[in-house]
Amino acid sequence: MAEALRHRAAEIFLKGVAAADPAASTASAIRGLDLRAKAGGRVAVLAVGKAAFGMTRAAIEVLGDHVRPADVLAVTHDEAKRLGHFEALRSGHPLPDERGQAAAREVERRAAELDAGDLALVLISGGASALLPAPAPGVLLEDKLEATRQLLRSGATIHELNAVRKHLSTTKGGGLLRQLRSAGVVTLALSDVIDDDPSVIGSGPTAPDPSTFEDALAVLVRRGVAETCPTPVRERLEAGARGELEETPKPGDPVFDGTTYRIVGGNRTSVRAMGAVCGAEVDPEPLEGEAREAGAVLARRFASAPQTAYVAGGETTVTVRGAGKGGRSQELALAFALEAAKGPLADRSDWVFLAAGTDGRDGPTDAAGGIVDAATVTRIRTAGVDPVAAMEENDSYGALDAAGALLRTGATGTNVADVVVFLSKT
Repeated sequence: MAEALRHRAAEIFLKGVAAADPAASTASAIRGLDLRAKAGGRVAVLAVGKAAFGMTRAAIEVLGDHVRPADVLAVTHDEAKRLGHFEALRSGHPLPDERGQAAAREVERRAAELDAGDLALVLISGGASALLPAPAPGVLLEDKLEATRQLLRSGATIHELNAVRKHLSTTKGGGLLRQLRSAGVVTLALSDVIDDDPSVIGSGPTAPDPSTFEDALAVLVRRGVAETCPTPVRERLEAGARGELEETPKPGDPVFDGTTYRIVGGNRTSVRAMGAVCGAEVDPEPLEGEAREAGAVLARRFASAPQTAYVAGGETTVTVRGAGKGGRSQELALAFALEAAKGPLADRSDWVFLAAGTDGRDGPTDAAGGIVDAATVTRIRTAGVDPVAAMEENDSYGALDAAGALLRTGATGTNVADVVVFLSKT
C-alpha cells in the first residue's frame, strides 16, 4: 500500500510542477498585454532564472518577427535543458560564480544599448538572484558569497537575504530598471516567493525596493554576522546607512513610470492544482519557519486528526548547525518521519508524506526532496545510520538516501518554491 501511495504522491507533485509551466503562463501574459502592438522599435528579451528557457521560448513564439534572435538573451543554470535558438549563458546556482558575474555584465551592456522607443521584455523566475550576481563597486563576488553563506547558516529568511543582496548589487533592487530607463520595460515574473512580492522575486531587478541600507545592516546584526562578514560588505552597508551612497529606487520613484510588472504564476497556483487532482484539503497558510519544526508540527497534526489527503506550499528555512548535506524539503521530510515514529502513525502502513522543491533541486543536492512513510526511520537505522544524529548534523540527504526516501526528478524547468503532500487510506 505504501508503495502505491508513494507513486500517487509523486504524481500529485508533478501535477503541481506542470501547473507552473513557464511557457504557457508567459505566452498567455504576452498575448494579454498585446506587446506586439507596443513594440515600436527593437524588442529585447532578457530572461534570467530557472525557467528562463521556457519563458524565452514562449516570448519568441508569440512575438514572432517582432523580436530578432540577436536581441534575445537567457541566463540560467547548468541543469536546464535548452529549448530554442537564442544566446544562452550558464551561471552558478545556488551559489553565484564568475560565469554569473560575466552574464550580469552582458545583461547590463545590452540594457545600455536600448533607446527610447525600444522595448525590454524582462522575464524573471526563481533563482535569478543567484544567477545574476553584479557586485557593487568596492565589493567582490567572494565577499557577497561569504556574506550569503553566513546568513544562510544563521537561518536568515529570503526577505532578509534579499535586503542585504540588493544593497550589494548594481542590478538588484530596481538597479536593472535604472539601466533600462531609456526603453519601455515590461516584466513578467514566475514567482518563487509565497507572497508574490515583486521586490523579492529574483531580488527585484525591475521592482521598487522598500528596504534600505539601514534594514540590510540590521539584518547582519540581528543574525549575528556583522562582525564576521567580509569587511567590504559591512563598510558598504554602513556607508549607505549614513546616507553616503545612493539608495535603491523606492515605490513612487519616477523611474517606474510607464513600466509594467505582471506575475504569471506562483506557488498557490501549483498547490491548488495539486489539491484539485486528489481532492485534498489545501492549507490556506504557507509553510514557514524552521523546516524541522514545521515537519514535526505536521506529523503531530496528522497523528491527532487523521485525514486522507493534504497539500500545502511555502518555503521553510534551515539553521545550519552541522556539516551534513541536504535541503529544507529533505530536512522537513526527515523531521516528519522522526516525529511520526513517536506516535500513532508509527503503527500504520497506509500513509506517505512528500516534501519537495518545484525546481527539482533541494539545496545543493541532486534530489528534489524526500518522501517518507512509517517504515522510513526503521530503514535508516537498518542501513546503519542514526536518523536523530543525522538531523542534528543537518545530514537529511544521507539519512533519506540510506532509506531510499529521496525524491529525484531532475531539473523541472520551473520554480515556484516548495510543496508538501500527505496521503493516507484512513
